[in-house]
Amino acid sequence: MDHARYESPLCSRYASDQMQYIFSPDKKFSTWRRLWVALARAEMELGLPVSAEQVAQLEAHLTDIDYEKAAQYEKKLRHDVMAHVHTYGDACPEAMPIIHLGATSCYVGDNTDVILMREALELVRDQIVRVLGKLAPFADKYKAQPTLGFTHFQPAQLVTVGKRATLWMNELLFDLHEVEHRISTLKLLGCKGTTGTQASFLELFDGDHEKCKALDEKIAAEMGFTATVPVSGQTYSRKMDYAVLSTLSGIAQSASKFATDLRLLCHLKEVEEPFEKNQIGSSAMPYKRNPMRCERICSLARYVMCDALNPAVTAASQWFERTLDDSANKRLSVPEAFLATDAILNIWANVAGGLVVHEKVIEKHVLEELPFMASENIMMDAVKRGGNRQELHEHIRVLSQQAGANVKDLGLSNNLIDLIAAHPAFSMLSREEITAHLEPARYIGRCPEQVTDFLEAEVKPVLAQYAAALEGEEAELKV
Repeated sequence: MDHARYESPLCSRYASDQMQYIFSPDKKFSTWRRLWVALARAEMELGLPVSAEQVAQLEAHLTDIDYEKAAQYEKKLRHDVMAHVHTYGDACPEAMPIIHLGATSCYVGDNTDVILMREALELVRDQIVRVLGKLAPFADKYKAQPTLGFTHFQPAQLVTVGKRATLWMNELLFDLHEVEHRISTLKLLGCKGTTGTQASFLELFDGDHEKCKALDEKIAAEMGFTATVPVSGQTYSRKMDYAVLSTLSGIAQSASKFATDLRLLCHLKEVEEPFEKNQIGSSAMPYKRNPMRCERICSLARYVMCDALNPAVTAASQWFERTLDDSANKRLSVPEAFLATDAILNIWANVAGGLVVHEKVIEKHVLEELPFMASENIMMDAVKRGGNRQELHEHIRVLSQQAGANVKDLGLSNNLIDLIAAHPAFSMLSREEITAHLEPARYIGRCPEQVTDFLEAEVKPVLAQYAAALEGEEAELKV
């Protein structure tokens, strides 16, 4: 590392080696060369003066890229594509005359961008599956563990720890389906020429329109795509970049929701992220166990969500068939969105695989609020024994305020049950009958069944479909 130069923390601190490789110079420029080979082969097969020997020479030099020479050419020519054409040609002198024949710069630039985005989406898809694979057993284990539900971050009816986890998973499944859709619908630009008319290829093929169409089809097939965009200017529509980054933004939103929930649960001391033996929570306060992993997820998620605005503005500001103000922005916004999303999912898998549940604290919080939740059932029992529903409701309202004041103003325990049992309006019920309502499992509804149904119907088929993704290495943090 050169410590005198800026280096993106997305590479040095956060993103995986796999995602960094997808957006590396080696991957980019070797893909340019693969596209030049595909073009030459298709032109040869369609009758242009391109020989099998020329194609073979191009294939023999797909990866031996002389970056120093390319940099020298670019400094001289001020054109990155032509710099690599000449560099490739120096390595393949017999093929030099036919490299890039009929094509414009976007042939290699835009097609490569689509190829890299698809490969990156496939990696993101596998990472999503790994997170789901970590959360599924957690949800199943705690599907019947009662916990306070929260609306407005105020205690509400009980849910379960496992049911809450399915909410996180459900949003992530939505993101997975979006990723699958993007992967299946991405199309290459193909060979469309300088303004999208294929005029140069129509000239090369002596006016044969069918050969122009066949050229696109052959290149798409060689690069692993079923189709190219039907019409374009010089570039594919920049809305494609926006669609992809919007999908990444959706993942970031789901991740931030999960991480924010966990940060709040950490504050409540109910559920915590992993905390390593030698980890330091604070340089000043030795006792601290800060949720730094989830805070990092939220931080990176904010970056991805904001970054999705870049291709939106780019798509909106393109002029007619082409303008170059997209180029510098695309070089930053698209790869960095993927690098940050990669980091988010890696951290999420790490957290999900090591969640710590403090069941006694959860039970304590449930029991502190349960008397309020049980009051309606107690009222119903009293009505069945001859009580007046409206009068009993008013008594419970007043008693609940007294119990609340004891908790909030005096720091005492919730004594609502004692107050109800002592009130003459509830004399038709014994204390045992009243306290029988203080069983948390009576207030979790169908949470266990919902978890089981969700895992069986929605999650297990996905984990089975992408079983290979679950065989990867355990998620570890770089720092």
